[in-house]
Amino acid sequence: MKSRKKTLEREETALTAKKSFWQRLGKQKALIFMSLPFVLYIILFKFVPLWGWTMAFQNYKPAKSFSQQTWAGFKWFIFLFKDVEFLNSLRNTVCMSLISTALGYITAILIAVLLNEVRVIGIKRFVQTVSYLPHFLSWVIVTGLVANVLSVEDGILNNILLFFHVIDKPISWLAVPKYFWHIIGWSYVWKEVGWNTIVYLGAMTAIDPCLYEAAEIDGCGRLRKIWHITLPGIKPTIIIMLIMSAGHILDANFEMPFFLKNGMIENVASTIDIYVLKYGFKLFNFSLATAAGIFKNAVNIILLLLANHIAKKSGEERLI
Repeated sequence: MKSRKKTLEREETALTAKKSFWQRLGKQKALIFMSLPFVLYIILFKFVPLWGWTMAFQNYKPAKSFSQQTWAGFKWFIFLFKDVEFLNSLRNTVCMSLISTALGYITAILIAVLLNEVRVIGIKRFVQTVSYLPHFLSWVIVTGLVANVLSVEDGILNNILLFFHVIDKPISWLAVPKYFWHIIGWSYVWKEVGWNTIVYLGAMTAIDPCLYEAAEIDGCGRLRKIWHITLPGIKPTIIIMLIMSAGHILDANFEMPFFLKNGMIENVASTIDIYVLKYGFKLFNFSLATAAGIFKNAVNIILLLLANHIAKKSGEERLI
């Protein structure tokens, strides 16, 4: 009797929860209708194209129908890890992404902390505006600006270094392999540091001002307040941003390496996206290009979930 009574109670609780769910859903009809176009957009342009992933498991020929394609299994995935060009592109992608991410985080946090300490509102807003404006430029425009700045003939960087006698003759920055990854990294910093800074400044506004007042009463200077209050206060935001960045390790910027690469630096400039473009649209090997794209997305998803799991186990903030 007791077990039957408990079963009935569980069923009644489940039924009540189901009714309350549909009741809450019915009260939010307007929000559901407003979100419907976005849901359809995601389904149409994000999930439906996933059917194209079948090309990675075929010897795909564009002129043939789906039933006429020859299945190849994991042939193209195996080929990827035997292809020296792909492994080189993988190395370049990872290195450029890590350099850009590291420089971007360090500079954004540093600028945010410094701006948070500025008491003159006019100067603070001016610096924010100037640093934020490049975020609205496309990478194609940024690539053109970088090429002009680093030009051998009349590049402003060479002119400044020559004027101060740092160098004796102009340096061909875009022809020396050891400079290329750093050029990509610092270009990313220049373009995106303003946006990232605003994220951290927003997190700093949530810190209780009473903590700073108590620290000042205890005799703490600015550096100690930054170290013991500001940085711990934005730590959850830093962790979340790092987790999100982990899902983009293989998403190194496409435009800059593509437009800036030349024969002298091609060995360090080729990325996975350029590899996919080459084999997909120039050599018409759609199966190999699709396999490379699937590999990139799979690794990004795994790294995102892994970073989120590590944050969870460490007791830090996480996405889910």
